[in-house]
Amino acid sequence: MARGWESKAIADQIEEEESRQQQASKVEATPEQRVLKERLESLKLSRSRLLQQLERATHPAHRNVLLNGLKAVEKEIEEVLLNNG
Repeated sequence: MARGWESKAIADQIEEEESRQQQASKVEATPEQRVLKERLESLKLSRSRLLQQLERATHPAHRNVLLNGLKAVEKEIEEVLLNNG
C-alpha cells in the first residue's frame, strides 16, 4: 500500500513540474511565437484530417484534390518551421 502512495506522489510531482514548465514557456513566449505555434498546430491538425480523408477516398479526382491539399499543408508547415527556427 505504501508503494502505491509513493507512485502517486511521484506522478503528482512529475505532473506539477510539467505544469510549471508549460506555464514558464507561456510566459517567455512572445506574442509572435504564440501565433506561430498556434498556426503550426492548426496546420498539423489539417494534415492529419487530410490523411484520414485520403485513406477513405476512392475516387481518383477526389484523391488528387486531397493530395494537392496535403502537399500545400506540408509546404506551409515546412515554411513555418524554417521561419521559426
